[in-house]
Amino acid sequence: MAKGRPWTHDELVVAMNIYCKLPFGKLHARNPTIISLAEHLDRTPGSVAMKLCNFASLDPVHAARGVSGLTGASQGDREVWQEFNKDWEARAFESERMIAELRGESVEKSAEINEADLPREGLERERVVKQRVNQYFFRSAVLAAYDRRCCITGLAVPELLIASHVVPWSVNKAARVNPRNGLCLNALHDRAFDRGLITLTPDFRIAVSPKIRSKTDGLLTKRWILDFEGKEIRLPERFLPDAEFVAWHRDNVFQST
Repeated sequence: MAKGRPWTHDELVVAMNIYCKLPFGKLHARNPTIISLAEHLDRTPGSVAMKLCNFASLDPVHAARGVSGLTGASQGDREVWQEFNKDWEARAFESERMIAELRGESVEKSAEINEADLPREGLERERVVKQRVNQYFFRSAVLAAYDRRCCITGLAVPELLIASHVVPWSVNKAARVNPRNGLCLNALHDRAFDRGLITLTPDFRIAVSPKIRSKTDGLLTKRWILDFEGKEIRLPERFLPDAEFVAWHRDNVFQST
């Protein structure tokens, strides 16, 4: 196994993808995902884990939290970090394709896409595949950022969690795959957020629409919606929701009257 070998641009792109999709507490050399990537890159698990921590050192969330021990990012690391943040849609798909190639499988299989649901061939299939791959990346990145827990309730059942867009998929193409446009919500609160029955204040607290208060006084509504009003969400370990996206949701989706 080569030691001390400089990281190529493509290797850094793949590492950045894995950084986005692993919870912060799992960026260590014993993680099976890191071990597998190390084998494919002909590197040690320790070197891959260190590279992921280098990316963590560039994350404003960790800098704001004052997390120690995150240093050493190279110029190449910074360039790849900026590439992702400038064009999440392109870089997400590119990195997923690279990972599939390393594994020797199709990008459809790597991204857990049911090929029976895809058009058989042609440009339409390519379009749908890219969309599904990017949806897979977005979900993985958002759930990892919130340690796979609902940011309102703390629910940690993956089957009941949704990577909810703050600004809807159909409204802002540039933000479709940006993890900072995502919240990890359980299915009920995802629906409420999507319909504008709840939103976030500038300091990331839950605001509840007057329509909820005026239509019912049921115990379950109080327990599942009203009791969370004014409470701060569980903030993510990376990719803090963009303030502009949150403001857009309050102004354009939230039913304030």
